[in-house]
Amino acid sequence: MANYSNIFVNEGLSYPEYRDLIISLLKENRSTSNDNSEEMLHYSKLNIQRMNRIEKTAVLTDFLVEKIKNLKKHYHIMVITEGWCGDAAQIVPLFQKMTEILPEKFDLRFVLRDQNLPLIDAYLTNGARSIPVVLLLDDAGWLVAKWGPRPAAAQAVLNHWKAETADNNLQSEQLHLWYSRDKTQATQEELAMLLLNLP
Repeated sequence: MANYSNIFVNEGLSYPEYRDLIISLLKENRSTSNDNSEEMLHYSKLNIQRMNRIEKTAVLTDFLVEKIKNLKKHYHIMVITEGWCGDAAQIVPLFQKMTEILPEKFDLRFVLRDQNLPLIDAYLTNGARSIPVVLLLDDAGWLVAKWGPRPAAAQAVLNHWKAETADNNLQSEQLHLWYSRDKTQATQEELAMLLLNLP
């Protein structure tokens, strides 16, 4: 079993710190990664807009709130992410909402994938460093559950379009169209079930 207390404490960013980092780096024409191409900067700017939208419009479902309230223990949520990642922008604001509604249940921190490659390499998705990956830890930092990088329904959409076309832009467009239509419901359902099965 893995213990991540050092990474959580020493490298983890709060949600406001994570958002501020993306914005401050963009002002210097930089991304959270070492890749500062126009493409990555464009994705980062777009993701700030996506996060803003989710923050304003997403409402936690009664089912998810009930599962949070029923937790018997306190947990650390460590999210492996990057500011340029479109999936992350659609998902990570939900974790902030979860901690805001019942802050006594969770401590939340974000760590950057590309600064923690050994960490993400322990949680590859089909051999890829897909993010976000969410690690739920107990108070001592031991791993108790993992989720990510996207809900199963979103993965099915992406798999379909990867089979249809090699155009990455079209694949991404269709995936984010699904996210827009779903309005975080599938993600919240999976997170609720994750919490339901925690020790």
